[in-house]
Amino acid sequence: MIANNTIAVLPFVNMSSDADNEFFADGVAEEIINALAKISNLKVTSRTSSFFFKKKDLPILEIAQKLGVAIVLEGSVRVVGGKVRITAQLIQAVDDYHFWSETWDRKMENIFEIQDEISLLIADKLREHLGHFEFGDHLVNKQTDKIDAYTLSLKARFLFNKWNPTDVNKSIELYSIAIEIDPNHTESYLGLADAYSFLATTEFLPREEGWMKSTENLQKANALNPEHPCVHYQLANMAFFVNCDFTEAFMHGQKAIDLVPNYPEAQQYMAFLYMISDHMEEGLKHLQLALSIDPLNPETLFYKGYYFYRSGQYEEAQKVFVELLEQNPKNIPASIVLAYNRLMQHKPDEAIDQMHSTPEEIVIPDEQMGILLLAYIQKGDQARIDELLQKTKEAAKDSTAFQAHSYLFLAYANLNMYDEALEWLETAFNMKSSVLLLSFSDPLAGALKKDERYIKFHNGVYVFPNVETNIQKKSQLLDEKTASKYQKKLQNYFDQEEPYLNPKLTLRDLAQQVEIHPNQLSWLLNEKFGKKFNEFVNSYRLEHFKKLASEPSNDNISIIGLAYESGFNSKTVFNTFFKKEVGMTPNEYLKNYKKD
Repeated sequence: MIANNTIAVLPFVNMSSDADNEFFADGVAEEIINALAKISNLKVTSRTSSFFFKKKDLPILEIAQKLGVAIVLEGSVRVVGGKVRITAQLIQAVDDYHFWSETWDRKMENIFEIQDEISLLIADKLREHLGHFEFGDHLVNKQTDKIDAYTLSLKARFLFNKWNPTDVNKSIELYSIAIEIDPNHTESYLGLADAYSFLATTEFLPREEGWMKSTENLQKANALNPEHPCVHYQLANMAFFVNCDFTEAFMHGQKAIDLVPNYPEAQQYMAFLYMISDHMEEGLKHLQLALSIDPLNPETLFYKGYYFYRSGQYEEAQKVFVELLEQNPKNIPASIVLAYNRLMQHKPDEAIDQMHSTPEEIVIPDEQMGILLLAYIQKGDQARIDELLQKTKEAAKDSTAFQAHSYLFLAYANLNMYDEALEWLETAFNMKSSVLLLSFSDPLAGALKKDERYIKFHNGVYVFPNVETNIQKKSQLLDEKTASKYQKKLQNYFDQEEPYLNPKLTLRDLAQQVEIHPNQLSWLLNEKFGKKFNEFVNSYRLEHFKKLASEPSNDNISIIGLAYESGFNSKTVFNTFFKKEVGMTPNEYLKNYKKD
């Protein structure tokens, strides 16, 4: 069953005459996603999964079901000269009901104020429709005073999201120009750090050079905004892959989630850290959160398969990895773990065939050699074992050959050479060989994991810090005495002033009228009256309608006319709410009333 407090923001349609402005439409939608993700009780589908439906003409209900959301936000962007027109509408997916829409015409120079205004208004409408949420007075912060720097960073991000070395290098050029325009633009430094780490990880740039440049830009971003969630997410990756420090990686990953609980990459990352340290139950919790936010992202699905692999569910793992490789034969992580999975199923020939059929452009030589070595160890082919083991030893002499370090350890473990395995493990960790952080606890380590020396090593490496999170129990926004006072004040105000007759009444308007913060009013309605804002206001409108309908002088006025007189502004809302509350249609009610 889909929870009510779930929303997907679909990519906004580029209505500009210039097709190249597509990056800007994407940027507006992405900023709204980031803004709404700050609301802790609202599940917001990530950009990756929402943008899966870009330019796909599918019914809203089908999209919502695939994403597991109740509400969908659609929109469009038109840029003309120095002005921008943005439209947005909220749709209740189950019945394709458009319950709110708005259009903004603004100057481009005020883009951050526009995005904040739109995000706050959307958050308000969701709260009125779905129930209590708490959020601040602003959801979008101004990134820069230089609109050109912002525009360039959007173009760069648009290119980076294509995930190939050619476009990533183009994104680096644009981010660099943006920083020349505004040397204090945090998002561009983060973009550069992300781009260089991508090139380093995929070895399209020498590893040391890539991580050095990534670190340099990340440090600048951290100095500018140490409370940025993406800063901590990237610091977590840096701690793991550069410093080989599990504890530091965990601290930064947790900090990223504390800042934005709806951060799918950070949730995936925490699931990963728990899984490699053999805390599968905790890992599953974070994985499930990531899947609920980002269900169509190949990276999230990879971690789903990885969970199956780590927990010994090899058939389920194989299904996930095979499907991922059917979608993208160049998915390097899926290819590697599928080979591991086949080895754990004692299918060395399948692993060997897979290695030989892997697309050449994604082959990592030491990785391929290591997997073949493990496969031949299973087969007992001594000649190939001797050959590949010697080559792996030679490769492992390089202090940066992390894959070779990892496979030499696993080879020793599978050859039952436990002393050599543990001795090499200590040597490699002294070289800060980060790949060992994820592979030395791999199921392929086999019986060695039961050795007391291994257990001691494991407990010494995977050290969890004492982290205080920002996750708190649900608290009362008003004490009992104050809540009681405002309950009476609100009821008196509705009885005497009849604000519900205003069809444009909003929760924020009402909060101002009764002199209370919108967050407190939302909490009061939900906790003390047991109603959402719309339900509370419409219940008064319903009673007013009944009163008007009972007066003979109104017999010449249509039912919908009386509904509008009572404050309803939609025939659909009126009929739906009436049927829900009264148990019959307005027509049936009036017939019964007149009969009685």
